[in-house]
Amino acid sequence: MRKLTAFLAGLLFGLGLLLAGMTNPRKVLAFLDLAGAWDPSLALVMIGAVGTAIGPLAWARRQTHSLLGNPMQLPVKRELDPRLVGGSLVFGIGWGIAGICPGPAVAILLTGHWQAMVFILAMLAGMLLFSALETRRWMPFSP
Repeated sequence: MRKLTAFLAGLLFGLGLLLAGMTNPRKVLAFLDLAGAWDPSLALVMIGAVGTAIGPLAWARRQTHSLLGNPMQLPVKRELDPRLVGGSLVFGIGWGIAGICPGPAVAILLTGHWQAMVFILAMLAGMLLFSALETRRWMPFSP
């Protein structure tokens, strides 16, 4: 049941990205171009997404278990730290350069755009690098 739920949630998310135009790098870059031909339509998509999420998140905060019976796991950390700020900057710079972020990249992966494949490969390489650096950071050095 969990895999089916995850699949359906991913499918719904991907369809939403396609319908909203967030899989079109030109549209995303036009949204980020505040000094040029700014396209505010993605701001409306983001406002709609936040508005849609408020209710379920408020409900989830009051629960101890998910609908599938797993323990509810919501973020508890509220303060900003250098890692969060740095990661947000790297994400934003990448989004501004490519005009696409991980969700839309996965959604358009099978469309044949070579740029999506390059983006996914670069994202996976970054994830592997981060994992390797985290392992080194937290593991004690052995003699």
